[in-house]
Amino acid sequence: MTQRAVVAMMEHETNTFSPVPTALERFNPVTGPDVMKRFKGTGLGLGAFLDIAVDAGMEVTTPIAGNAAPSGHVQKAAYNEMCDAICEAVQAGCDVCFLDLHGAMVTETTEDGEGSLLKRIREIAPDLPIAISLDLHANITREIVDNCTVLVGYKTYPHIDMYEAGHHAGEIMVRALKCEVNPVMAWGQRPILAQTLRMGHQDHPMKPMLAMAREAEAGGLLAASVFGGFPLADIQNAGLSVVTVADGNRAQAEEQAERMLVEAWKEKEEWIFHSDPLDQTIARAKDMTEGPIILLDHADNSASGGTQDTTAVLKEVLDQGLEDVAMFGICDPEVVAAMEAAGVGNEITVDLGGKVDMPEIGKSGEPLTVTSKVRSLTDGDFIVTVPMGRGTTMSMGKSGVLEVGNVQIVVISRHTEPYDLGCFRSVGIEPTNKRYLILKSRIHFRAGFQAIAAAEIPCNGVGVTSSDNSLFTFKHVRRPIYPLDSDCPERPNYG
Repeated sequence: MTQRAVVAMMEHETNTFSPVPTALERFNPVTGPDVMKRFKGTGLGLGAFLDIAVDAGMEVTTPIAGNAAPSGHVQKAAYNEMCDAICEAVQAGCDVCFLDLHGAMVTETTEDGEGSLLKRIREIAPDLPIAISLDLHANITREIVDNCTVLVGYKTYPHIDMYEAGHHAGEIMVRALKCEVNPVMAWGQRPILAQTLRMGHQDHPMKPMLAMAREAEAGGLLAASVFGGFPLADIQNAGLSVVTVADGNRAQAEEQAERMLVEAWKEKEEWIFHSDPLDQTIARAKDMTEGPIILLDHADNSASGGTQDTTAVLKEVLDQGLEDVAMFGICDPEVVAAMEAAGVGNEITVDLGGKVDMPEIGKSGEPLTVTSKVRSLTDGDFIVTVPMGRGTTMSMGKSGVLEVGNVQIVVISRHTEPYDLGCFRSVGIEPTNKRYLILKSRIHFRAGFQAIAAAEIPCNGVGVTSSDNSLFTFKHVRRPIYPLDSDCPERPNYG
């Protein structure tokens, strides 16, 4: 008898300090057969789940697939519509469910978007096998772990193994359906509010943690996942955790999870990033000769919920006179409209960026007035070629390039983190020819830019993705937690 699989995607990393609203259209959702058309053959977890289900000869139902760039709380109506679509498909009857989720979704009605969805599915179908893939930055909760059968997280940042994580989870699930394995899971945390800039898979302390996870899998576990967590989601369970999956041996899963968590706590200081003053950072960069030199405007990273329109790093680069610079990118639809009205080759004076206030960190938008030439205009679409999101369409919205002296600035209409060289090439800039590239990114830029970079320099700009914890008022995360509480014990009693 043919098995019926529900396959869906609902992804969002919520920055609860972000002023950027998250409505349904931000997810750009597709339903029914359009899910297969858009995502089959892509490098996403959803692409892997579709391949797994089709290869297993299953009848596939695809109720919805949506993936929104990180931003503020997901609006109630958007969350309900996506969850309703998935739950109605399950209610109609299925043998297995594959879900490509993130793990750090916070909505207007729940701080655990994924856990609440999974609990709802469990209430509809208590014994339904459910496999999920999650982002390395997931904030794991008891509701997530208790209400799925198999859970696997990415082991890379930048996330170049999204497909592999989905395939891993899906493969375990198919084996379980054949009664070849009996997956049981263990979950544990440590009170560490780790920072994103310390989670690159090539960097300490994440690199040795991921190595431990792979060793545990080689030693017999079905899966082991280290989650750095997303620290800008101010919720009870934000922070570092580990989930292990064993074949029927819960004690083995618990032992391996605990072993990794002990090591994570030993390195607690290393999970925190410390910035240098912006003017000093740019001055050091000015003395460097070999390029491209990556200047990371990491405090305003749209893929962590930034407004992508702050101008502090750009202003400092212009003030210090760095030359042969390209920047990606400022999200400012008003300026793009002005560029279109002026036309390519013409000069305009605009107030660039600074359109969005950031009340959660007490900052108002500060536009930068520039007189510049419109170098190019495009529709903003190109196909991603790097493993992270391979085969999907990058939609930057109407876009163009402003040229201010020897500095070229990509201006876009939709929040887009630069991790593929197409962000520049699609608008007529060859990034390998530049001495400096200013990127509003944290670590994802490495997916496409690491291969061409002579150096990468974090720049302490302005924005709601800053690594300066003193800018944020944490109200909901469990306390004590390191580094908000420097004397935090390894095993606090939260009652």
